[in-house]
Amino acid sequence: MKRTLCLNAIAVAIAVVVGGVGCRKSPKAVTPIPARAMRAPGPATTPGPIGGGGTLDTLNGPGGVGSEVSPGFVPLAGMGEFEGMLMDTNAFAAATVYFDFDSSVVKSSEFAKANSVAEQLKLQPTHKLLIDGHCDERGTEEYNRALGERRALALREYLVGRGLGGERIRTRSWGEDMPADPGHDELAWSRNRRGEFILLLPP
Repeated sequence: MKRTLCLNAIAVAIAVVVGGVGCRKSPKAVTPIPARAMRAPGPATTPGPIGGGGTLDTLNGPGGVGSEVSPGFVPLAGMGEFEGMLMDTNAFAAATVYFDFDSSVVKSSEFAKANSVAEQLKLQPTHKLLIDGHCDERGTEEYNRALGERRALALREYLVGRGLGGERIRTRSWGEDMPADPGHDELAWSRNRRGEFILLLPP
């Protein structure tokens, strides 16, 4: 009787251990994103003129809670001398550059958009620029994060070649995290393979 109870107790213990080990396995094809790469996006905006236009909205701007800034402006932090500048996501919305699949080459068909950004910034020496690189959903998260950065850097290099000072430009990669189109077909993917220009204004 005691032997049977001992064997039953051992069997239960083995089942618990095996079950616990099985639960600790990570799901396949899931790649964690480093916490430092996760950043809260700014509010959604619609294309408009420099300055955002429209009615004033209250955000936590550089003047503190309750500062009034135009829609499309969000505080920019953590970028050294760029800290405290305001992001105007509307100014260059029409100049979004699109890339081919798995490529960070700026296509000749997109040159005019980047040229217009360079020319406008040359006329406003106190303004700076943030370039966001984006990808479609195919590929691993790490690969897409790196590809998004290569796209942003390719656009930065292009602008520097057009005479814009590199010290006025910062880049950031969202990888596949911020799709412009939530679809899962070639049309959606082509819209998501992009580089976006964000105007940075002094506070």
